[in-house]
Amino acid sequence: MGVNIEKLKSIYRLIYTIRNFEHRGIKLYRDGMIRGYFHPYLGEEAIAVGVCEALRENDYILSTHRGHGHCIAKGASIDRMVAELLGKETGYCKGLGGSMHIADLSKGNLGANGVVGANIPMAVGVALGIKIRKEDRVVVVFSSDGATCNGTFGESLSLAVMWDLPLIIVIENNQYAVSTPIEEVSRTEDLYPRAAGFGAEAYKMDGQDVLEVYNSTLKAIDFCLKERGPVVIEALTYRHAGHHVNDPGKYMPQEKLEYYKKHDPVPICQNHLKKKGISAKEIREIEQEVEKEMEQAIEFAMSSPEPDLDEFLSEIEN
Repeated sequence: MGVNIEKLKSIYRLIYTIRNFEHRGIKLYRDGMIRGYFHPYLGEEAIAVGVCEALRENDYILSTHRGHGHCIAKGASIDRMVAELLGKETGYCKGLGGSMHIADLSKGNLGANGVVGANIPMAVGVALGIKIRKEDRVVVVFSSDGATCNGTFGESLSLAVMWDLPLIIVIENNQYAVSTPIEEVSRTEDLYPRAAGFGAEAYKMDGQDVLEVYNSTLKAIDFCLKERGPVVIEALTYRHAGHHVNDPGKYMPQEKLEYYKKHDPVPICQNHLKKKGISAKEIREIEQEVEKEMEQAIEFAMSSPEPDLDEFLSEIEN
């Protein structure tokens, strides 16, 4: 399914927002402003944007430790996200959650999860609630290649199939579980066929091309809404560096990294815009607006107060 020019501009704005957010976040981390770990989504932006642009406003998502992109794509405030990363009171979790635990219930983002695969059974529960209440909704759970090797993947899928739940599992296959390449834990190159053993609908998509992701997700949503049960989508992608900011990623083959950087989601989306007649100047204007918004978000976060100690202790007690 094609998209109009305004929709495509909006899609590119989101992709570039995630790209810029992660680059600026890495700098903030290097400057000592962000505590804890920071897992960049660089190179995977098309998945979050393509999926979330296909969702309706009332649909739900559950995210992962590498969740900034999902959060942004589902409509989160950049101001409050940066504030949360910096541990400020104005953050989504009052500065107490940090990078891996951002949630925005008002946008249907039920939260990120630092435990690999732990969000899948949670998504089954959400999908069951949707079905019991007979709501016109689906829930998407973003997962990973590593999570498909966890028991929670198979157990959750088994229940979702038997109950015909409106669940979409998006496997973001960036080909590494931390530093373990997928070929060392799987005899098959593709992961989506694992769903066939449970009787679930499943297919693969190019995780670098936002329009392919968008159309594949629309297809999955339609399948779920017709009460045919869960869908598993494998999105093939590749992160631009190591597992987190302090991981140099030297285990990643240079030639493979270079290949995926030539098939980067940002220029691929730019090419879609150019085919619609959008000039390089117009594209740069979108980018400049995004960069300005990020600067304002950083200023907002920097000037925000630290969490109140008494309130923090009260949260622990309760």
